[in-house]
Amino acid sequence: MPGPLSGYRILEFAGIGPGPFCGMVLADLGAEVVRIDRAEGPEGSRKDFTGRGRRSIALDLKQPAAIETVLRLIEKADALIEGFRPGVMERLGLGPDTCLARNPRLVFGRMTGWGQEGPLAKAAGHDINYIALTGALWSIGPKDRKPVPPLNLVGDYGGGGMLLAVGILAALLEAKGSGKGQVVDAAMVDGASLLMAPIYAMKARGGWNSERGTNRLDGTAPYYDTYECADGRWLAVGPIEPQFWAEMLKLLGIDPERVAGRNDPAQWAAVKADLAAAFRARTRDDWVGVFEGTDACVCAVLSMDEAPHHPHMAARNTFVERDGAIQPAPAPRFSRTASTIGAPPPLRGEHTDDVLRDWGIS
Repeated sequence: MPGPLSGYRILEFAGIGPGPFCGMVLADLGAEVVRIDRAEGPEGSRKDFTGRGRRSIALDLKQPAAIETVLRLIEKADALIEGFRPGVMERLGLGPDTCLARNPRLVFGRMTGWGQEGPLAKAAGHDINYIALTGALWSIGPKDRKPVPPLNLVGDYGGGGMLLAVGILAALLEAKGSGKGQVVDAAMVDGASLLMAPIYAMKARGGWNSERGTNRLDGTAPYYDTYECADGRWLAVGPIEPQFWAEMLKLLGIDPERVAGRNDPAQWAAVKADLAAAFRARTRDDWVGVFEGTDACVCAVLSMDEAPHHPHMAARNTFVERDGAIQPAPAPRFSRTASTIGAPPPLRGEHTDDVLRDWGIS
């Protein structure tokens, strides 16, 4: 069955990071996504998974004829994704006013780090910079060490590409009723801040300290951390609720009275030391045999090589193999209009003639 976005046409101006990730999400959902690549540059890679599911055309956007070709494509598109610095699309002659004049129903999706306006709007930056100004980076890491970047998931992908996908979908829904498009200004600094809403809520209620490494969910509490096993591998331990904590202690063979200070931050270090000693007595996979399938909220910390082969991941096909490479499967799942991985990631410009013909452009 076609995906839930089947029939929608989306143009994506080639970029890196969150823009292509947004395009991947929309393509997995069934949209026809066409990437506009530069006429010259890297050829691309079949293993660039965030490029999957779309076709590529190559145009020299310094040429007026190429700009006119893009505008003719825009006339037939439902949405557009661009990730340039503010003002670049306008200088190309492809700003929102020009594009919406050609297609009043167009959803114009803009992906930037700092947003379209503000003191930093035109400054360079990366994920680590955007999350640094939101309070997110400060909050991650042990008390006695520097803040730890959470890969580039919070700014680029959760706060960036995923937020842009949500914004585009909302604007497409609205356009079906109003007949009018609009600009979606998705800034990674805004999205990362939005992801921090639950943490700011805990802080407002007095349940979160500004001092790093002193909170329930930042790896400081004994019931929310990782513990090393006898073989040097790790377990993720998360029995926050009392009943799950009791289940873990029973399976560990620890007397609850011995670790009665679990709710007293002053005793967290001592409780963690007791747990750490217990977990070091056996290998990770031994403990997995003890805990897996229970309510103790204890599981293995898997490497990227191991994760696709875990029985649960395998049963759900959370990872799939395409063209000899393991990659994450589309998500979420739909009961009737399934998401699928479409064509492999395109090489630069390999579909130029086909796309222009299919979209009715000479």
